[in-house]
Amino acid sequence: MEQTERPYTFDRVVRLVITLTVLTALFFLTQRLSGVLLPFLIAWLLAYLLQPIVHFFQYKLKFKYRFVAIFATLLLFIIILTGLGFLLIPMIINEIEKAVVLINSFLRNVDVNSFLPIAWQNQLSEYFRQLDLQTLLGSEKFMSLVQKLLPEVWNFVGNSLNFILGLAVIVIIFLYLFFILMDYEKISEKWIELVPMKYRPLITNIVQDIQDGMNRYFRGQALIAMCVGILFMIGLSIIRLPLAIVIGLSIGILNLVPYLELLGIIPCAFMALLKASETNQNFWMIALSIAAVWLIVQSIQDLILVPRIMGKYTGLHPALILLSLSIWGSLLGFAGMIIALPFTSLILSYYKRFIIKGENIEHPNVPQPEQTVSPVSSEECVSEEPKQD
Repeated sequence: MEQTERPYTFDRVVRLVITLTVLTALFFLTQRLSGVLLPFLIAWLLAYLLQPIVHFFQYKLKFKYRFVAIFATLLLFIIILTGLGFLLIPMIINEIEKAVVLINSFLRNVDVNSFLPIAWQNQLSEYFRQLDLQTLLGSEKFMSLVQKLLPEVWNFVGNSLNFILGLAVIVIIFLYLFFILMDYEKISEKWIELVPMKYRPLITNIVQDIQDGMNRYFRGQALIAMCVGILFMIGLSIIRLPLAIVIGLSIGILNLVPYLELLGIIPCAFMALLKASETNQNFWMIALSIAAVWLIVQSIQDLILVPRIMGKYTGLHPALILLSLSIWGSLLGFAGMIIALPFTSLILSYYKRFIIKGENIEHPNVPQPEQTVSPVSSEECVSEEPKQD
């Protein structure tokens, strides 16, 4: 504790100001280059997830060269994605075609009086009675709007360029992924040498905590999201809701981010409206069946999946969860929202540790096993297993 009570000398203040300036510059630089850094971060995340498979191919199946193990892993990854595509895409296309037919039928035969309250009907009737459509169609604003919408060629060119850029980003991600996997074990062993000696215990501890947090949260949340998506696809298909597979799959993906799955209510309500128009069923009865599916799946998630897979991991207040999602989402987009909770929990943990409790950053109280187990075990794994070949 005596080391934490050092006087604020001129040199110490200068170092503190320089450190804060560098951190601020890095923050704004990261925000500025987020579009460039995002493919690299995605590739690094994929490498983190695929490294155990590469390790299995290289050491358990005795692949002689690491690049062969990497190619086998990437091939397996592509085969799985392709298989899922062949399985899901035809069903999705079929459901979309049915939904288009339903939408066209709904627009031709829609009866607003069947599902809108009387008060809303009166307000809409009064509004359209007062609306002068001829004046609107003859106004300069409308003509200028039409002129802006005419050049469809530019839209086609823009969409083509976006498609090409998307393919380029995918290629870049796979290139990043290959080169990261090639040197993954070296990076995991040697990165600590870039850190000054006095900060190595702290940085090693932080990286180990990040690894543990990502293992517990990200993989667990991905498993929960997959289960929730499958349950929603099954439940919505049972009640014969249009686009059941698409909506269930979308809700599963949105479930990677807490509370974001609630956006699935919007397409569910719209599809319920289409189904009511097609089958002449009561809209509110269909909505009630959707609510029942939602309640059952949410109960399974909260009472079974989350306690068994995640436990009480974050313990964050809901308001703090929404704030962290907003901040990380503004920085890194959807990927930032995925990593928001584990990183926010880690930051709060270290804030309590070093700011509130006043632990010395240069000499943190790190348990001895956590300082040595991660890098040593990875070195032993790399050094011993190839000798068996």
